[in-house]
Amino acid sequence: MPSLATPAVPAGAMADTAQPEIDAGELRLRPWRADDREVVLAAYADPAIQRWHCRSMTPLEADAWIASWSGRWCGESGAGWAIERAGAVAGQISLRRIDLADGLAEVSYWVLPDARGAGLAWRALGALTGWSFGTLGLHRIEVAHSTANPASCAVAERAGFALEGTKRGEAKHADGWHDMHLHARLAAD
Repeated sequence: MPSLATPAVPAGAMADTAQPEIDAGELRLRPWRADDREVVLAAYADPAIQRWHCRSMTPLEADAWIASWSGRWCGESGAGWAIERAGAVAGQISLRRIDLADGLAEVSYWVLPDARGAGLAWRALGALTGWSFGTLGLHRIEVAHSTANPASCAVAERAGFALEGTKRGEAKHADGWHDMHLHARLAAD
């Protein structure tokens, strides 16, 4: 059924271009590469990342996860970047869900244990947000995280994402159902 509203971002805005690298000062957001397998495996073996992202990975699953991002970019449904600091991967940030017609995306992020506490996540989120609004043309970006995860709450707030509310029992984690905070920024903020 055709929409009566003009799409916020026209189809092809992503698929017709190569996924960019995004400069974030001392950080660089770059597309995932096949040779990132070991860092992805280490990340998803970390208890904190497993707790909040609810997954572990085998080597084949890590390969598939890395490979899936190029297809999601071309399909305009998602986009993932490695967060590099000093030439080494320190974390990940992604537009895990994108709806170009509505100009909407949802972000996820994690940081490796030895890189935590240095402000990498909020700086990467700020850079990705700037690119998403300024270059891609999105209207709204959301961050959802468990209310039991104050570190993720601090990242969202530090990057200027206002807390809009709590979605009760919204996400199933290994330890049961979690209430989720919803943070968002608009291009006009």
